[in-house]
Amino acid sequence: MEQLHSKTLTRNEGLGKSAQEFVDVSEIKDNVVILKNGTLRAVLMVSSINFELKSSAEQEAITASYQNFLNSLDFPVQILVSSRRLDIDPYIKLLDEKEKTQANELLRFQIADYRNFIKNLVGAANIMTKSFYLIIPFALTEGKKETFLDKIKTALNPKQAIIEKKMEFENYKSQLWQRVQHVMAGLEGTGIRMAPLETQELIELFYNAYNPTVIEPAERIETEKLQLNRV
Repeated sequence: MEQLHSKTLTRNEGLGKSAQEFVDVSEIKDNVVILKNGTLRAVLMVSSINFELKSSAEQEAITASYQNFLNSLDFPVQILVSSRRLDIDPYIKLLDEKEKTQANELLRFQIADYRNFIKNLVGAANIMTKSFYLIIPFALTEGKKETFLDKIKTALNPKQAIIEKKMEFENYKSQLWQRVQHVMAGLEGTGIRMAPLETQELIELFYNAYNPTVIEPAERIETEKLQLNRV
């Protein structure tokens, strides 16, 4: 069982504990986000399409397909657009290395000019990179509270309680992924590409969300920056 916690969210332990009270995430495991109220979330990363470059017939087909998708839903979905400042430092470093190792003097000057152009371009315009996500919920467990008898049962037979909770989670996860498949099938006609986020990708997504000053791409965040509490 993995819980998301980042030491860099706050500057000290006292603030860290109070900040965690505002984080709705309880666990991230098996490619599923578990909230504190017991509900589940799956996250789809989706591509974008340039709607304006499509022909009139293609635009109408995309609009109709999206409308049919929305009408087919009997559960809510959340659309998330994440905007982050583009980090070009690794690319600049790569150009520096290419310039130093380039034997041809003319090519070396061209690399230097190109590197300066990129740096000036990014410095003059705040270039952003956008990522698009669909969050799919499963809320059957919402509002379910452990009764006094449940607590006694757990205390008397903890191993059985663990097995039952695991079976319950697997059942709910299966129903959640049925919704994911429904969403992916419904959006297939729009030309959008989709991929469910896995556990590590979900952790990185939430890490970036709660660390807005970090501008490096999610794939470059090392797992050493995260503390995974195993219970």
